[in-house]
Amino acid sequence: MSSPETRALLSEEAPIFVQSSAGRSGATLPAMDVPAADPAALWPAELVRDERPGLPEVSEPEVVRHYTRASLWNHHIDKGMYPLGSCTMKYNPKSADAAAGIASLNALHPYQPEEQLQGALELMWRLEQLLCGVSGFERVTLQPAAGAHGELCGLMLIRAYHLSRGDTGRTKVLIPDTAHGTNPASCSLNGFSTVQLETGADGVLPVQAVAEALDDQTAGIMLTNPSTLGLFETHIGEIVQRVHDAGGLVYMDGANLNALMGKFRPGDHGVDVMHFNLHKTFATPHGGGGPGAGPVGVGASLVPFLPTPTVERREDGTFHLDYDRPGTVGRLRSFYGNFGMHVRAYAFMRELGASGLTEATEMAVLNANYLRRRIEGLLHIPYPGVCMHEVVASDRDLKETGVTTLDISKRLMDYGFHPPTMYFPLVVPGALMIEPTESESVETIDCFVGALEEIVRDAKEDPELIKGAPHATGVRRMDEASAARKPVLRWTP
Repeated sequence: MSSPETRALLSEEAPIFVQSSAGRSGATLPAMDVPAADPAALWPAELVRDERPGLPEVSEPEVVRHYTRASLWNHHIDKGMYPLGSCTMKYNPKSADAAAGIASLNALHPYQPEEQLQGALELMWRLEQLLCGVSGFERVTLQPAAGAHGELCGLMLIRAYHLSRGDTGRTKVLIPDTAHGTNPASCSLNGFSTVQLETGADGVLPVQAVAEALDDQTAGIMLTNPSTLGLFETHIGEIVQRVHDAGGLVYMDGANLNALMGKFRPGDHGVDVMHFNLHKTFATPHGGGGPGAGPVGVGASLVPFLPTPTVERREDGTFHLDYDRPGTVGRLRSFYGNFGMHVRAYAFMRELGASGLTEATEMAVLNANYLRRRIEGLLHIPYPGVCMHEVVASDRDLKETGVTTLDISKRLMDYGFHPPTMYFPLVVPGALMIEPTESESVETIDCFVGALEEIVRDAKEDPELIKGAPHATGVRRMDEASAARKPVLRWTP
């Protein structure tokens, strides 16, 4: 039997410090041919160490294997299904990344003269036209760097619209209880107070709830459509009319546009402003803190307030940046937004075309509903009707076992799946929000359902097995609350 030292060295959990051996190195340097300098003569005394930093001394193969091993501990969409509801993580084609890597695009500098940026400006202009075509809006700004940033922009536009009319008393925004959690924060940052509206028993926002909340202080309403319950707001036409009649504007959270694209254009139905999550619908990366992109589309009434600069095409076909917009809310982002994300989204939309984008929507909805039907007998489905992009389940029927949503999620990791979104939306206690997206095959979804079947069976027969999960990951179950509040950021031997 191997010694404890050998087992530690071979273990996937062994940190690289354990492999350190005095004098070992991944590089061989020639002997110095100049006199060694006195550190005190080169740097201020407070910057000179009294002792060596204690870094691990390892060979090049050991370094490469350590980081390769560590990379495999992380789950990512190239490794397996990542069924996060709402904050969608879907597989994006490598062709979009390849387009963003074209040297003539990624080597551009935004401070170059406009005449040297004509290709980039044309791409942004054409992307705006495509997004307008998908959504039915008059104009789109590409500046916002994320979905929440797009929300901020949209609320700024609504505020500017009311102030331009001298309507200073509109200080309230209506928000359903199934909206994205960032909506209230975006309102607060714009000086609006929020009024929460309760969803009906069918999971859809009732017109009556909106009508009762409207008054002359209403600046607008923020609708997530489809909602975080995965349901289409079937009364949206009447809700839009009621809000407009009351003098308010309608903001639609477009994070879930991947369930509507090619089927429903919000701008055609009276929506005044909407942000797009390019990562969710149009093949740009998501996660890791960015970069992201959350363009905002607007109807004609909000065009004068768009952020500057906008990309405009002259009569001779050349393009320029227009800063001369007197009503603008100003600049939201350095330069013109995250250009690499614009390239990816443009490449994706051109590659799929109108029919392909519509098919992506159909596949996203089909996958979600197939998954819903497969798990209806396993987990509680609070809204069992036809869903859109995602299905929301809960742990209600496992209460007697003591197994919770968190336990189910941890156990899924043992099967190679990233956990779904947990405990959201808040209107569903113990929620599991699962979104397969259009990129997952029926075989993968069946595999995921198979894992859930085994987990539910084990929850009833051996609940402690589920409560102790995960068992097969590089890092076992942690005290996540303490990890968030008191992170340990360095290894201590």
